Amino acid sequence: MTRCRLCDSEAMASVVDLGATPPCESFLAADQLDRPEPAYPLHLRVCTDCWLAQIPPLITPEETFTQYAYFSSYSTSWVEHARTFVADAVPRVGLGPDAFVVEVASNDGYLLKHVVDRGIRCLGIEPSVNVGAAARDAGVPTLTEFLTPATGSAVRAEHGPADLVVANNVYAHIPDVVGFTQGLRALVADDGWVSIEVQHLLTLIEQNQYDTIYHEHFQYYTVGSAIRALAAGGLTLVDVELLPTHGGSIRLWARPAEAAGEPSRSVAEVLDREKAAGLRELSGYTEFSARVAKVRRDLLRFLIEAAERGETVVGYGAPGKGNTLLNHCGIRPDLLPYTVDRNPYKHGRFTPGTRIPVLPPERIAADKPDYILVLPWNLRAELTEQLSFVHDWGGRLVFPIPELTIVEATS
Repeated sequence: MTRCRLCDSEAMASVVDLGATPPCESFLAADQLDRPEPAYPLHLRVCTDCWLAQIPPLITPEETFTQYAYFSSYSTSWVEHARTFVADAVPRVGLGPDAFVVEVASNDGYLLKHVVDRGIRCLGIEPSVNVGAAARDAGVPTLTEFLTPATGSAVRAEHGPADLVVANNVYAHIPDVVGFTQGLRALVADDGWVSIEVQHLLTLIEQNQYDTIYHEHFQYYTVGSAIRALAAGGLTLVDVELLPTHGGSIRLWARPAEAAGEPSRSVAEVLDREKAAGLRELSGYTEFSARVAKVRRDLLRFLIEAAERGETVVGYGAPGKGNTLLNHCGIRPDLLPYTVDRNPYKHGRFTPGTRIPVLPPERIAADKPDYILVLPWNLRAELTEQLSFVHDWGGRLVFPIPELTIVEATS
């Protein structure tokens, strides 16, 4: 990568190099195990002019999202998060009976179903054919398209401008930051609102969350770099909320520039936190690579020592972030014979690169392993409750990030 995709600067500095891995959601079927598997460099850099952290766009969104393995509704806590958001957004934005809500990257309708339940007109824009079909089956109107300025203009012409546009966990997934933001502006009414949730680079750095770096995530935002990205598409940040989701996210509330007004105090407060953490100078990034290396060493040491003691360790979950961790650490079935996942789409498949089998969750109760390595560590509270039954045989839970932690399962 020689130029920043946001400001076109050549001032790019290395943050962490994770080697080469396959795309994190390219789970393998059994008949693919003897075929070549492409891997791409995974090297995070930061632009020292606009401070947008980014990886090279080596794969296209079309390769990843036309058929997609992730269904949001399989996370109980994420569905509840969406329900709460809708309940809070209705009075905040003033969504009445004639309002129109659009969600970009609406997945299987996990959020918009709460809008439908309130009788508010809505539309999902979801590029993945399979999950978009699931949303329509659930009664959520869904258009199968990628968002571009042209798509946004076409939706606006057919359905009218949106009072609220929601874009949760997608702003990192598009290499054309400016074009996507222009698409958001095309969708939203001139006095409307745009709500974006995206992982916060501040917590990624502070909490060693390097496994959230993968090829689907082309960029990683601070509030400072998000302000620059939004402005490039005609939007202005007016408020920000700090959220616990995905290990630490920001909810950005933006409006068309002409309707924005003064930003809230929260915007200045988060900008100050980012500055204090050194994220507007290279000093905030220089130690991250060493801390990532320690996560790898600690996890491998635990797995090797458990194997030498004759203890069994299996995985729980098969999230995209888990595949960054498994590949970077070089973990294979000799150290982790399988992982389980609630999503039936992944059952009988194998993790990309590391070829670890993905099985139904019931396998854990049948095998009674000594340890369960929890790969979606961001769902710690939810999964600790789901896995409380392993207490029955003295099983323990292992969380690899932000540092290796082994806890007793509680019944």
